Amino acid sequence: MPIKLKKILAKIVVWRYRHIPERQFIYILSVLVGFLAGLGTVLLKNFTYIIQLLLDIQFFKNYQASMYFIFPIIGLLLVFLIKKFWLKKPIGHGISTTLHSISKQSGIIERYKLFASLITAPITAGFGGSVGLQGPAVSTGAALGSNVAQLFRMNTKTRMLLIGCATAGAMASMFKAPIAAIVFALEIFSLDIAFASLIPLLLASVAAVVTSYFFTGTDVLFRFELIDKFEIKDILFYVILGFGTGIASVYFSKMYFAITNFFKRFKNSAERLLIGGLAIGAMLYFIPPLFGEGYGLINNLLDGNHIAAIGKTPFEIDLTNIWVVIGLLVGITIFKAVAMTTTFAAGGVGGIFIPTLVMGSALGNAFAKIINNMGLGFHVSESNFTLIGMTGLMAGVLHAPLTAIFLIAEITGGYDLFVPLMLVSAISFALTRYFVSHSIYTAELAERGELITHNKDKNALLMMDLDHIIETNFISILPEMKLGVILKNAVAKSDRNIFPVVNQQNQFLGVLLLDDIRKIMFDQKFYNVISVNDLMENAPAIIFYNEDSMGAIMKKFEASGAWNLPVIKDGIYYGFISKSKMLTVYRKKLIEVSN
Repeated sequence: MPIKLKKILAKIVVWRYRHIPERQFIYILSVLVGFLAGLGTVLLKNFTYIIQLLLDIQFFKNYQASMYFIFPIIGLLLVFLIKKFWLKKPIGHGISTTLHSISKQSGIIERYKLFASLITAPITAGFGGSVGLQGPAVSTGAALGSNVAQLFRMNTKTRMLLIGCATAGAMASMFKAPIAAIVFALEIFSLDIAFASLIPLLLASVAAVVTSYFFTGTDVLFRFELIDKFEIKDILFYVILGFGTGIASVYFSKMYFAITNFFKRFKNSAERLLIGGLAIGAMLYFIPPLFGEGYGLINNLLDGNHIAAIGKTPFEIDLTNIWVVIGLLVGITIFKAVAMTTTFAAGGVGGIFIPTLVMGSALGNAFAKIINNMGLGFHVSESNFTLIGMTGLMAGVLHAPLTAIFLIAEITGGYDLFVPLMLVSAISFALTRYFVSHSIYTAELAERGELITHNKDKNALLMMDLDHIIETNFISILPEMKLGVILKNAVAKSDRNIFPVVNQQNQFLGVLLLDDIRKIMFDQKFYNVISVNDLMENAPAIIFYNEDSMGAIMKKFEASGAWNLPVIKDGIYYGFISKSKMLTVYRKKLIEVSN
């Protein structure tokens, strides 16, 4: 940042401290962040639309089937080149990386993430990658919120709140659903449900929606008005749909983890691009509705036009046969998760939110068609079941039942479907949670013990930086050292009462306590007789730098009763953590989080 700009910013900060109270300034920043997040989401959608428009020329239409195979590969290649030769840094999945930034980086997000997803996600989705834009919108908004907070030197608590505001803003702008956006921020990012948090979230959400309306008018992603009311006679079918969407959510999550782990075998990103690109190209060639985000499929199903939803296929298929249509919708349900994950694994950038809606809409619509065509005299609303299917998949895959309920209720313009929304969401979420403990967003963080929750005590532990509490000013000694050498080279030069014992390769072997040599340290007859080998003992417990979370470290202190524990990093001795220092830092972080 230029020196003149720094001086101007410093003057603004000083003026703000003098004239604007903290709470009012947070309200101002929340509006600013909401506007910026809304603007970022509008740009994201428009960039994607422009790319799709450029690829929709007549020449490409003449070879449409072949283009479904080629376009996604070109898009993935462009993203690969941008990441490798320009960004030179990982982008990651939007919501997962944002959660990690909150839990392990005190809400500090790098500046390059302001534009990284904004450029690569439209290329991925615009060229046909089977991903959504909600995750990248959140990533861009979160980076905006974090950097605005850093610019005005806000504390950690406010920085995290502004990230939540940006998240709500991105969601509100994407779907024009401000209430669902607030619920999303509270549910996914574990923000405090308190007046101090809700007002900034409300302001940011409204600012983002107004921004979206200003630039895009009244256009919405889902063009639908609720016509068919909820009927109590359909309740059993909704229960069955709840279990169906729960099973589909488990399948979605398991398939995501399986394909992701499969591609981890390939260390070379070019290999992943080649294999994944060919796979996604083949899937889109045979199942064109998997192309891009999939809003067209959802809207056509909501309009009752399943022929337009399925579109042209490379096969001669009789779409007047309803059972053929049902089979194709089930195929879309099955392969959407595969296509989406393969796009990610091949290096594409996008989100899982929209693919979840696409999968749910196809499943719900297929289920309704089965009921209506069994010949048993039953008839249900296909549009309603399409919406409820989206709710069930959202609740299960994202582990966000409240967001699912309020989003669908809000985009339909009413709450007439509230009973089936709640029923299906509850069943789907409970069933999925039984088999899959954490969502795709949080699974990796939870495995590393870095998942932020509504528990302030745990959050304070998660946000502590291990490097800040490790002490490295201990004098190491070798096992063959004699007592006299220890006294001269270690005890006399250290103010510590514990000495790590290591070998020539600096591998940790044990500890020597000052108390163990205190009785003989002044008796010179032992100086050349007793060695470290005779006096050392095992450490009560060992902390592994790359493996143990703060929670696990605290448990090791409690279980061992020790006040100092050694840290091993990459197989060698690294330093010690003292319980007293850890508790001091923890108390400070808890005050910071709870302020």
